[in-house]
Amino acid sequence: MVSKRTQDITSFIVMDVLERAHELERKGAHIVHLEVGEPDFDTPACIKEAASRALEDGYTHYTHSLGMLELREAICEYYFQTYRVSIDPDRVIIASGTSPAMFAMFSALLDPGDEVIISDPHYACYPNFIRFVEGVAVTVPVYESDGFQYRLEAIKDRITPKTKAIFINSPSNPTGNLLSAERIEVIAELGPCVVSDEIYHGLVYEGKEHCILEFTDKAFVLNGFSKLYAMTGWRLGYVIAPKAFVRPIQKIKQNFFISANAVVQKAGIAALNHCKDEVVQMKQTYDKRRRFIIRRLKELGFGITVEPTGAFYVFANAKHLCDDSYKLAFDILEKAQVGVAPGIDFGKNGEGYLRFSYANSIENIAEGMDRIENYLRSQGDL
Repeated sequence: MVSKRTQDITSFIVMDVLERAHELERKGAHIVHLEVGEPDFDTPACIKEAASRALEDGYTHYTHSLGMLELREAICEYYFQTYRVSIDPDRVIIASGTSPAMFAMFSALLDPGDEVIISDPHYACYPNFIRFVEGVAVTVPVYESDGFQYRLEAIKDRITPKTKAIFINSPSNPTGNLLSAERIEVIAELGPCVVSDEIYHGLVYEGKEHCILEFTDKAFVLNGFSKLYAMTGWRLGYVIAPKAFVRPIQKIKQNFFISANAVVQKAGIAALNHCKDEVVQMKQTYDKRRRFIIRRLKELGFGITVEPTGAFYVFANAKHLCDDSYKLAFDILEKAQVGVAPGIDFGKNGEGYLRFSYANSIENIAEGMDRIENYLRSQGDL
């Protein structure tokens, strides 16, 4: 029998959409992909060159289980230069992607029945990480009218003696919105430790993102290289943990993952030290796409009360079209041949929304919006 733990894992619906899109493409369809949160840019040349040099120089062996000291020091320097927070490199644990870092972190943090407060909507995989290690994901609804900001009283109402952490993600997937510094500061003072997913830091177009470590050391930071440096396939992430948790997380790393790829770690050092100009260019391009897609979605009747200012997503209200976002997303895929993510993938409070990714060329986004316009007209919704 398959274990109950794995039977209870829900599918990642975005991937279901993508896989159906691939089936259609194999039959000759031309799909516009606005469903997946993956940069369309190639990895910057200096990163690829560093990886090539690392291979030539023989970096083909295990590294320290915490990761190369040079990379951990570069991450600490990045956090100091960006947020003016000082971090000991021994608090940084390098992983083969942010997801393994999250798995190791929750494994070290949670005992069966321990609770983690998360927003609803949230990144689709958060509850599965928590439940897999026998924790309990406790959801707090957040609302379009607030720009999907946590309501602090709602968090307080969910805190119990079993609450081990409050999870924040700013800029957010799926909403693209930022938590204000004031709210982050208050959340840091509520009592439980804070887990801060900062994978979209650096991709902010209005306002400023804030690291949880600006407000408290009683926190875990999750981050990586996939989004900001267009390195999704390289699989390189990390967790910055309180000192008491470093050794427990390290033991999990040693047993289940050994160490992150040595060549990829060398590439990560180059990303942090030599790719500022490329990041600025990518960020400027994302911002142009953001402004374009928001305008087009509003013209098509989608609701966007507070415009997103980070990541590369727009979480658009489609309740006037359908109360079943799963059905709507697949109907758009089949009839308009545009991939979009259904809001229900991100929690019950995401129902009625569609997530649009603008990690695609502006030409493809324009084509996708035109196809959706034609679809809506054919359905009598425009």
